[in-house]
Amino acid sequence: MNPNKALWEKGDFTRLAETMRESGAALIEKIGVTAGLNVLDLGCGDGTTAIPSAKAGAKVLGVDIARNLVDAGNKRAQSEGLTNCTIQEGDATDLSWINDGTFDLVVSIFGAMFAPRPFDVAREMVRVTRPGGRIVMGNWIPGDPTLVAQILKISSAYTPAPPEGFVSPMLWGVESQVVERFAQAGIPEENITFEKDTYTFIAPFSTSEFLNRFRTYYGPTMNAFEAAEKNGKAGDLQRELEALFASQNQSTDPNTTRIPATFLRVTVKR
Repeated sequence: MNPNKALWEKGDFTRLAETMRESGAALIEKIGVTAGLNVLDLGCGDGTTAIPSAKAGAKVLGVDIARNLVDAGNKRAQSEGLTNCTIQEGDATDLSWINDGTFDLVVSIFGAMFAPRPFDVAREMVRVTRPGGRIVMGNWIPGDPTLVAQILKISSAYTPAPPEGFVSPMLWGVESQVVERFAQAGIPEENITFEKDTYTFIAPFSTSEFLNRFRTYYGPTMNAFEAAEKNGKAGDLQRELEALFASQNQSTDPNTTRIPATFLRVTVKR
C-alpha cells in the first residue's frame, strides 16, 4: 500500500476534524468561496472545508487518499442534503483523471502538503486550475511555536529517521520552497502571496482528551507513540505533549479546549 494512504487510514482523523469545523467554515468565508464557483478541495479529509464551500453554493469535488475519510465525507455531505459536493479517492501527486483548467479554485488546507513529490503536487494543482483561477493552500510552518508544528517536532524526536529521499511536508510552510515549486509549474513569483493566519481547534472536552485523540486517531502521533513504546520512552513523549497542550490551551474552562495554531496561507493566481 502507498505509505501515505496507510498513514492517513491508520487512525480515524474524523475524531480530530470534529474540532476543526468552526475554523474550516470561517476560512472558506475569508477566502471568498461563493455560489457558482467550481472548487477542488485536495486532501479534503471528511470535508472540513469542502462542505462549507458547498454550503456557500460552490460546486465542490473533494479528493483524499484515505478511503475511510472519503466515505465519512460523503456521508456528511449526504446528511447535510448537499448534492453539490462529491468526495472521491485520489492522490494529490497524480490528478490525471481531471482535465486541465477544470476548476476556478483549488483549495488544500493541511492536505496536499503531506503528499510526497511536492513538485508533482504543485504541477497538478496548477494544471487543473483554469487561467485566471486561484489556488489557496494552508500549510503548517516548521519551527512555529504553536500546536501542530510542535506536535510534529516533538513526535519526530521519538521516531526513526525517515527513509532516504524523504521530503518533509513542513517545507510547504517555507515561502522560498513554495515559490520554487510553483515556479517549476509555470507560476511567476509575483503571482504568489503569503499571509500568516490562525486556525483554532475547539473542543467540548479537556486538553487531556484532546491529546488522547491525537494518540489514538492521528497517524503521525500514533506512529510516534508506537516507536516510543519500543524504546521505553512513551511516558516521556506523553509528558512532553501534555505540557504542550496545557500551555497552548486558551480556554478558562478545564472541560473545554481552545487552541490556536499558526499556519501559512498561500494564494496563487493562475
